Order: sequence, then structure tokens, then C-alpha cells
Amino acid sequence: MPLFGKDLGIDLGTVNTIIAEGGEVVLFEPTVVAIDIEELKIVEVGQAAREMDGRVPDTIEIMHPLREGVIADFEVTHRMLGHFVEKVCGPARLFKPRIMMTVPYGVTSVESRAVHEAALQAGSRDAYLIQEPLAAAIGVGLPVATPSGNMVVTLGGGVTQAAVISTGGIVSADCVRIGGMRLDEAIIAYIRKKYGLVIGSRTAEEAKIRVGAAVPQDEDRSMEIQGQDQVTGLPRTVIIVTGEIVEALQETLQLQLAAVRNVLEHTPPELASDIIDRGMVITGGGSLLRGIDKWLTQKTGVAAYLAEDPVECISKGAARALTMLEKIRRYLPAV
Repeated sequence: MPLFGKDLGIDLGTVNTIIAEGGEVVLFEPTVVAIDIEELKIVEVGQAAREMDGRVPDTIEIMHPLREGVIADFEVTHRMLGHFVEKVCGPARLFKPRIMMTVPYGVTSVESRAVHEAALQAGSRDAYLIQEPLAAAIGVGLPVATPSGNMVVTLGGGVTQAAVISTGGIVSADCVRIGGMRLDEAIIAYIRKKYGLVIGSRTAEEAKIRVGAAVPQDEDRSMEIQGQDQVTGLPRTVIIVTGEIVEALQETLQLQLAAVRNVLEHTPPELASDIIDRGMVITGGGSLLRGIDKWLTQKTGVAAYLAEDPVECISKGAARALTMLEKIRRYLPAV
């Protein structure tokens, strides 16, 4: 426990923002902000803002201040982050927290500085950045400090990342700015093409979670989908099954797979043998898609398994990284 102020690990994601302290998640909120357009002020943040999505008048805009894992609107992001930090630390804090923020692998220096500046303006006394695959590996408990190969695949809402980590740093990695939100878009397009039905992103996400899968399942679940008829404009309901979602997702999954294959192809032989023996660990919200571990194993020939705590392990790893800062500092992105 730090003597002065809190030590926070923050997974600033496209879909959710997760804050961990001391190995425990203390905040889990959607990365969403509701803004009054006329008065240019924030109305709601997080879950409250997400529940307003699609249900507000024209005077209120529902914003997702991050796109594809990076900050798209700096002003809104730092105000949202400040709200979250205040929620965790309290409004009248004597000591400001130290913050370790996650960023996707391969972000530009401009994008990194934006995240660092947002953390400082949100009320931190010291802010550091860590690449998400490294944070995930630390959070999962992989022996990242040893000279052995550890492979992590992070399936986020905006980006897909794969990395091989050894001796405390990333040896080989790749990142494609395609994630769970693109899967939702694929479901929307599929339903429109097959049924002539227009649905929203929240409905598509619900279908992905409830009946979706990466590979055909023994249990073919079904779900009613309500939307707007593309021709008549009237409300209509159709029933979709797991097999249809599997079909809808394949093209996008192949794009995500490209990052994993690229890393495997560029991994040094000595570390590749470790990965063949140990397999790859899957983290991030996208890992919750049924059968994604089996799908990756089939496509790569390398055993893939789900992390024990796939969604929250990145923020926990970022928090833990603050306790080993001197050992990993040279591997952290410069700002």
C-alpha cells in the first residue's frame, strides 16, 4: 500500500474503462459520455450515459471519446477520466494518485502523449504508460521477467493485439485496429442483408453475447431480434441462431487472426518453441466469445487458452506494474 496517495492501474479501453488498485478492480464503467450540445457540458458519464444511448433528444449527444483504442476527443476523455479518478479517490484528496495507463501496442508518440496528458489532467501526481499486452501478461501472472517465451493475445473492443514477451519486454508484437465493435458491425450488416432488418449496435452486441460464437456449437442457441424493416420502416422481429452469428463473424475474425499469425511468423525460433509448449493466453472482452480459444487453436496450430480473469487482468497488471516500476521502466513507452 503506498504511503502517499493511491496507486491505480487504468485500462482505458474503447468500450470500457477499468481501474484496479492493489490487485482489486475498484471501478468498471463504459467509456461513454453524454453531452448537452447546447450548453457544451457533460450530463452523464459511464453506465448512466450508456443507458441513454439511442434514447435521448437531439440536444444530447452520446459520445465514445476513444476510437480503435486511442483518444479521439481529448477534452472529453480527460474530463471523463477525471470523473472516474474522483469516484475512486474521492473529491477532497490530500495526496494525488500515481497512475499506470494502458495503451495499445504500436501507438504513435502523439497518441501516447495524449493519454499521458489526460492522466495528468485527471488528477494524478505521476503518470506512466504501459502497453496492453505487457500489462495483460503481468495481470495473468505469466513469468514475464524470465528469458522464456510468453504469448498473449488481447481481444479488445477497438483493437486486437498479439505479443511475445520475454525478459520483461515485448520481443515481437502486432496490433490491428479491429475489435469487438467491428464484430458488432458485421452482425448488423449480416442481419440487414439477410433479413432486410435494421438493428442498432447494442442489439448486435447482445446477439453476439447471448447466441454468438467463433465456431459452430453443439448447442445452437436462438434469440429474437427486433429492428426496423428496411423497406416499410415498420418494427419487425426475426429469430436468429448461433450458426448465423458464426457465419457473420468469420470475415472479421480472419482480420484479427492476421495479427496473431504475423507475431508467430516473426518470433525467434528459441521463443517459438516455448510458445508451442506453453500455448498462448487470450485476454480482453473479445475472449468471452464462445469457442474463440478453439478457433485460434485450429487456425494457428498453437494451443490457445482463456485467462482466468480475461477482462480485468489488464487493469490489474497495470496496477501491479507500478510495484515493479524500476525493473520494467526501460520497456515502457516514452512520453
